[in-house]
Amino acid sequence: MTETVAAISAAHRAGTMTPAQTIARSYQRIREHNDPAIFISLRDENDAIAEAERLATKDPAQLPLYGVPVAVKDNIDVKGLPTTAACPAFSYLPVHDSTAVAKLREAGAIIIGKTNLDQFATGLVGVRSPYGIPKNPVRGDLIPGGSSSGSAVAVSAGLVPLALGTDTAGSGRVPAMLNNIVGLKPSLGLISTAGLVPACRTLDCISVFSLTVDDAMAALAVMAGPDGADPFSRNRPLGDLAAFPTQLKLGIPRNGQLIFFGDRASEKAYGEALKRWEALGATLVEFDLEPFYETARLLYEGPWVAERYLVIRNLLASSPDAIHPVTREITAAGARLTAADTFSALYRLQALRASTARAFAQLDAVVLPTAPTIYSTAQVLANPVELNSRLGTYTNFVNLLDLCGLALPAAMRSDGAPFGITLLAPAGRDADLASIGRAFHADTKLPIGAKSLPQPPLAAIPVVMPDEIPIAVVGAHLSGMALNGELTALDARLLEEAVTAPDYKLYALDTTPPKPGMLRVEAGQGTAIKLELWAMSPAAFGTFVAAIPPPMSIGTVRLADGREVKGFLVEPAAINGAKDISAYGGWRAFMAEKAS
Repeated sequence: MTETVAAISAAHRAGTMTPAQTIARSYQRIREHNDPAIFISLRDENDAIAEAERLATKDPAQLPLYGVPVAVKDNIDVKGLPTTAACPAFSYLPVHDSTAVAKLREAGAIIIGKTNLDQFATGLVGVRSPYGIPKNPVRGDLIPGGSSSGSAVAVSAGLVPLALGTDTAGSGRVPAMLNNIVGLKPSLGLISTAGLVPACRTLDCISVFSLTVDDAMAALAVMAGPDGADPFSRNRPLGDLAAFPTQLKLGIPRNGQLIFFGDRASEKAYGEALKRWEALGATLVEFDLEPFYETARLLYEGPWVAERYLVIRNLLASSPDAIHPVTREITAAGARLTAADTFSALYRLQALRASTARAFAQLDAVVLPTAPTIYSTAQVLANPVELNSRLGTYTNFVNLLDLCGLALPAAMRSDGAPFGITLLAPAGRDADLASIGRAFHADTKLPIGAKSLPQPPLAAIPVVMPDEIPIAVVGAHLSGMALNGELTALDARLLEEAVTAPDYKLYALDTTPPKPGMLRVEAGQGTAIKLELWAMSPAAFGTFVAAIPPPMSIGTVRLADGREVKGFLVEPAAINGAKDISAYGGWRAFMAEKAS
C-alpha cells in the first residue's frame, strides 16, 4: 500500500499509480475520515487533480516530490486559500505562496488544504481553535497536540503523507508524539519563514510532519536554502544522510532531573528507549539539564511574549472577543514588558547559551522525552494553561538555544497512548540527527501513524568512504560515454544518479569529443540537470582535476535534495554561440536525439 512519500513517488515514476489518482485518493480519505476540524479550508478537488495531471508534461526525475499530496498549517500562506491563523477576524487571502510552499510546488508536490491549529500558534494542545478540535486518530480521547494539530492528525490518519507545521516552542514536536509520527524541527533559518504569520518572529521555524525520517528529510531538502525575502534565513548546507556511526555519544539528564508529573508509563517508556539506544551501540553520557529548564522559563515568563503580542495587538485593541480567551490572556501580557525586561533576559539567555554549548561539546546529540506526559481533551479543557505548560517541559528551550530537533515515535504504551523521544543538537546538525534517528525509528518496528501500517525497510544510503571525494559528472564522463574510461582508470566508482537544483543551464560545446557545459544561473531560474555522482580517492581526484582542459572547471554543484558536491561547470565565456540544450534535462537525452 503506497503511503509514504518515497512509496508514492516511486509508484508515480513506475506508472503503477498516477499523481491524479493519488490526489483523488486523499480527497476520498478526507471524506471517509469525516473530521471537519482537521482542515480549515480545502482546495477544490478538481483544481488539485488538474494540477496533478499537468505534471505529466514534466520529467519525474527532476521532481523529488512528484505528485505527493501535502497539507499546510493555516498560518503559512498558500496562494488561492485564505490564511486565518485559526482566527476568522484575522483572515486574509494571500496573493503569493510562502517561499516554503513555492519550493514544494516546484518539487512536484500538490497542496490540497490548510489545516487547523491552536489560534495564532499559541499552545501545545490543539484545543484552542474556533474551528473545532481535531480528533486524535491514535486514541480518540487524547488531545491531538498543538499548535500544529490538523497537520499532525492529517498525516497520522493517512490523509496525506506529508504536512507542514510550525515550531516556536514545540508545536512541530509535541503533536508528532501524540500522533505516532515523525516531527522534524529544522535549524532556525534553514527554511524561509517568508509568508508565515509570526508567533515569535526571532524563534519561528516551519516544521515537517511525516511517517518516516527519510520522508521528512526529502521535504526539508527541497525547502532548505537562503531567501532574500526572509532576513532571518541562513545559508548553510543541509548535509547528507549517513550510516549509523560506530561511536555515538548521546546526552541524557543527570539522575533526578527528569520530570514526568507522576506519569509512570512515560517514565518507563523513556527508560526503555535509552536501552534501545544502548543496544544500537550508543554511549549514554549524563549532562546538566538545569540550564535548559531555566531557558525554557524565559520563553513565557520573559519578553518573548511581546513578539506574540506584536502580531495581534491591533486585533486585541479593536476586537478582543475575536481571539480565543486563553490566547488573549497569554498574549495580552506582552504589552506590559519593558525594554529593560528585554535586555535583562537577553543577557541571561546569552549566558545560558554558553552553558548549554559546553554540554554539547562532548556529545553528538541529547535524547529527551518529547513531552513528559499525555492528557485527554477533557483534562486540558478543565485546566488549559497549566497542562499546556507541562507539555512544553522539553521543547520550550530549543529555539532559544538555537538547536535543531527530531521527534520520533518510541513506544506504544500499554494504555494505547503513544510515547516519543526527541533528539536535539546545535543548529546545522539536522542531517546528523536524521541519520541516527532513522535507525532508531526502524529498530522500534512500530507501525507508522494511526493506521497500523508496517514501517517500510530503510533505504540504502550511498556511502562515501572517509578517504573518498564525490564528484558530479554531467557529460562525456557519464557511464558509457566517451570519456568515462578516465574515471574508471582511476578506480572511481559510481555512487548514484542524481539531479541538480533548478539553478543551471546546459550548453552543447563545440569540442571533440562532444561535451556539454553546465553553467550556474540565478537560483530557481534554470533547469534541473541529470548527472551521476562518482567517488574517488583524494590522489585520484587531484590527478583527474589537473587533467581537465579549459573551458571546463570543477566547482560546487547544488543537487535537488539540497546536497552540495564538487562537479563539472563551464567558464561563462565559453557559452557564447553554444546551443542551449537545457530543455533536454541532461546530456544523455540530447545525445540520444542527436543520434536518432
